Amino acid sequence: MSDTSHGTGGLTFDKTKRSWPSELNVLLALIIIIVIFEILGQVLPYMNDQSFLFDTRDRFDSIFNEARLKIIILQVAIIGIIALGVSQVIITGGIDLSSGPLVAATAMIAMSFGQTELVNGFANPKALFGPWAMDLPVLVPIVIGLFFGALIGAINGTFVAYFKIPPFIATLGMFLICRGIALWWSSGNPISFPTAQFHAIGGGMMPVVWFLSLAVIFHLIMRYTVYGKHTYAIGSNEEAARMSGINVKRHKIMVYMIAAILAAFAGIVLSAKASTAQAGMGEFYELFAIAMAVIGGISLSGGRGSIIGTVLGAMVLGVIRSGFTYIKLDGSYQLMAMGGIIIAAVILDQYRQRNKA
Repeated sequence: MSDTSHGTGGLTFDKTKRSWPSELNVLLALIIIIVIFEILGQVLPYMNDQSFLFDTRDRFDSIFNEARLKIIILQVAIIGIIALGVSQVIITGGIDLSSGPLVAATAMIAMSFGQTELVNGFANPKALFGPWAMDLPVLVPIVIGLFFGALIGAINGTFVAYFKIPPFIATLGMFLICRGIALWWSSGNPISFPTAQFHAIGGGMMPVVWFLSLAVIFHLIMRYTVYGKHTYAIGSNEEAARMSGINVKRHKIMVYMIAAILAAFAGIVLSAKASTAQAGMGEFYELFAIAMAVIGGISLSGGRGSIIGTVLGAMVLGVIRSGFTYIKLDGSYQLMAMGGIIIAAVILDQYRQRNKA
């Protein structure tokens, strides 16, 4: 008996080619990774039968290791904010390598306008500007930081959309420019001692709140708005999108601006969380953000993927990083393993594309 059904206009639909959502694959991978680390905790002799995510102490208020769960979520929250923007860029068929240094540059700029004038009754020893820039309303450093991010994104988008510079080259150049700005802004010196209101932006679990809130917002935007539909259309077939009336150039600039604004906001949250801004912040953040997107099912060829997948990809990366620390894997081996995982994710993406063809 044939496993096909007739559709509109005599077209046939082969049920054997149906596949469940890629997000479910990522969720399954997340569960398998957790199980693997749980097994390693039991079989490795030096682990003393420790559990990875479960609380094995004689307590009844929680079965989970809440401390480790909080660490995992906090580890991925700030980079996850960047990944939300990077995902949109990749869906259009582009790439953004400038987000890591943009985090550092924005952190330096925003913190310089978010400082308090007095520290323990004395003048702020890390003050960059005069009293006029001290104790400003918290919206001032936020707006300045986001405006800087929007400017960088507009430049990236213009280079890609109007000058036809490959996204890899355009954003790699901006990578170096932003890192240079971060170093130049305070001559390489850290900027510290923010106001209580500025620190509250990244205090406690606020990075997680920001990440999840933005994830919900952009999931709805990408799924239900014209912006989302145009983003997917450009990534699937740019020429067809142009012929259908989409202003591709303007939309690409908008996408790169949104990605840069999210990276800038991540820089603000990071500096508020750390109560300091340093030029070296954001190292490898752009690569981890891309990895979160790809692991979550965002196709590097564009046109496919979802924000939910990116969130799950962030959790996979966070569990792996925390798991490596849990089994006491040396930091150098962790980096090598993470590199291998990123390559494996790209190979899997290529395999999925061939199967879809």
